[in-house]
Amino acid sequence: MATLALLVAPAWGDDFTLLEWDDLIPMEERLNPPPFPEVNHEDEFAIPPQPIGKVVPSLNGQKVRLPGFVVPLEGDSKAITTFFLVPYFGACIHVPPPPTNQIVYVDFPKGARVDDLWDAVWVTGTLRTVSASHEVANASYSLEGVSVEPYDL
Repeated sequence: MATLALLVAPAWGDDFTLLEWDDLIPMEERLNPPPFPEVNHEDEFAIPPQPIGKVVPSLNGQKVRLPGFVVPLEGDSKAITTFFLVPYFGACIHVPPPPTNQIVYVDFPKGARVDDLWDAVWVTGTLRTVSASHEVANASYSLEGVSVEPYDL
């Protein structure tokens, strides 16, 4: 099975917090979610705006481990050095993209080789409540990656 291969040994240990995607959404937003933009299927050029999600300030600076799917942004055919981590396959490619608090911009300078983007991964690193913008989408969180591994329970 092709997976996202590590170019470095795992750097995480017991000093990280395992997050789920809902953990990135403030409680008040979970209880009263903003309306999701409607897609106009009759106008192929009408792109709905990306929903803006608020961050959870207490997550800033936390060492975390989060599962997700890779949307490559920078790198070459051998290694990806920056990417969006998203909660489901195809996010950011299909319109509209997920809310900004459901996209994490990952900087992984050591690079990770992607053999098959269908596979989920675990990303470990330091999470920041710092937004990042790219032509593909915007993210409310950034993560300094120390480990990228195939998703395995």
